[in-house]
Amino acid sequence: MIKVILNGCCGVMGGVVTELVEAEPEMEIVAGIDIKDNGKTEYPVFGSLSECSVPADVVIDFSSAKAMDSLIAGLKEKKIPVVLCSTGLSEEQLQAVQELSKECAVLKSANMSLGINLMFKVLKMISPMLSEAGFDIEILEKHHHRKIDAPSGTAIALADAINDSMEEKFKYTFDRSSIRAARDPKEIGFAAVRGGNIVGEHDVIYAGTDEVITISHQAASRAIFAKGAVAAAKFLAGKPAGFYDMGDVVNV
Repeated sequence: MIKVILNGCCGVMGGVVTELVEAEPEMEIVAGIDIKDNGKTEYPVFGSLSECSVPADVVIDFSSAKAMDSLIAGLKEKKIPVVLCSTGLSEEQLQAVQELSKECAVLKSANMSLGINLMFKVLKMISPMLSEAGFDIEILEKHHHRKIDAPSGTAIALADAINDSMEEKFKYTFDRSSIRAARDPKEIGFAAVRGGNIVGEHDVIYAGTDEVITISHQAASRAIFAKGAVAAAKFLAGKPAGFYDMGDVVNV
């Protein structure tokens, strides 16, 4: 039985993960971490990982950048493998995550869905050819009105996948409102929409002369991210220290 600690257990995604794990015969959530216990969980809830006295095999994190420093401190202390699903981390926090992977297994992905991770592979295949043919590359992402980081971590990861396939790297343009110049052919532009309860939509647009190619992914529910996190936790439990991603889980 894989014993899980769920960081951010009282949030929306925490609730989805809890329901999924309850249906998993190989897993159980033994404790939760959140700044405030909503009283709706059957497992004990602690204010931080450092305060948690329950042994576990893996941590699943669906919290926020604000909670990351506390989580990293607890992981350094307890050396538990962790699946990090929070986005919007600072450069300092990302560096701390890299350092943490030297002490315990860390799996981090900007997006936990199978579809997005297959999309990464497709972008790496087609981007060099389309760029050489003069296609401009833009990324449009849409999310619900509660999401505070923009562009999304997934949007940036999509651009990173494109850049990984290029000999000459693209620069990223996040805001054109103050730019009064023609578009640089070696840039990737980002646009972000926030509204309603949009779960997550990402379009990578290749705009050429007289034709446009769009590679799209739409998430119909948050369950796809939770399912990916649960699969990642199964994969990561018992793994040695190191940095992993969803590519290791889905083998793409």
